[in-house]
Amino acid sequence: MLGKKLVTAQKRGETRALCLGLGMVTCSMMMYFFIGITIVPFYTKSVWTTESVCKVLKANIKDKALCPNSEGTEDEDIFPYPCLQVWVNLTASGQEVMLYQTEDTLERNPKCSYVPDKSDSSKEVKARIETIASNFKKYQTFPCYYDPGGTQTSVILSRLYPPKGLIFAFLWPTLMFTGGCLIIVLVKISQYVSVLSAWQ
Repeated sequence: MLGKKLVTAQKRGETRALCLGLGMVTCSMMMYFFIGITIVPFYTKSVWTTESVCKVLKANIKDKALCPNSEGTEDEDIFPYPCLQVWVNLTASGQEVMLYQTEDTLERNPKCSYVPDKSDSSKEVKARIETIASNFKKYQTFPCYYDPGGTQTSVILSRLYPPKGLIFAFLWPTLMFTGGCLIIVLVKISQYVSVLSAWQ
């Protein structure tokens, strides 16, 4: 009687462990799919792949611009903000080009180097942009990214999804997938050993 209870408990434990392993594998595949349709396209679309050194030539705050600078946008999504324009000298080519914060900045408003968030107040936005402009004047040499193919003549300060970020994004689903497969393999080994012991 006790032996039957132990066997039943063992089978229940194996079933739960197997369900856990399958759940981990399924979740990891869903995470792979989500990363594949969100992060990977932005990474492959970016042409600013080569790092170089930029030196600030001028950083000026122009009159207020509207963001986003695109047609067909709802009026409630448009808000004014001081337009910061930063021009730098790209060491790799020696050209004078405009600097943008990220790839998204160029798409949102190609006239400005920095686009603030709408949720920020006008005073906070103005103070932040003035701080950014003073930092560029203070630290005039810094690393930046440019397009080696020459499709884009501008440069960006940082990439939205650098290679390290992409590797980190794939790390967690990979660990989950590996752990799920390991659990499934251990359960199958346990079942095989149990059957072998019963047969002997």
